[in-house]
Amino acid sequence: MANVFISHRKVDVADAKRLAGAVSAAGHQVWFDEWEIGIGDSVVDRINSGLEGTSYLVLCYSTAGVMSPWVTREWMSTLHRQLEGCDVRILPVKFSGKAPAILADLRYADLSQDWDGGCEQLLKAIR
Repeated sequence: MANVFISHRKVDVADAKRLAGAVSAAGHQVWFDEWEIGIGDSVVDRINSGLEGTSYLVLCYSTAGVMSPWVTREWMSTLHRQLEGCDVRILPVKFSGKAPAILADLRYADLSQDWDGGCEQLLKAIR
């Protein structure tokens, strides 16, 4: 089973949590901020640990975009690792809206029109 990091904006937390539950139920190890960062934890340290061990970064986006400071750091650092030859993939997931231009060439799982079908596509991409 894979290590999966769920990257999302706070405005999308309900959908991201639902998605994290579906990925976890499929047997994958999921890093989701609400599950992994506790009171008194260093946010930066916990996110860094999660990113270091991940095989897949699921980049959730909506009309709110993906350009929050935290989400931007998560997916850009993962993109850098990927371009450096690390075995990590960015898997975009559309709740609504459109992906950043730099990721526009990547096929995405569309949960905006068909949640179950989009989840199925995402889970097929996670090996």
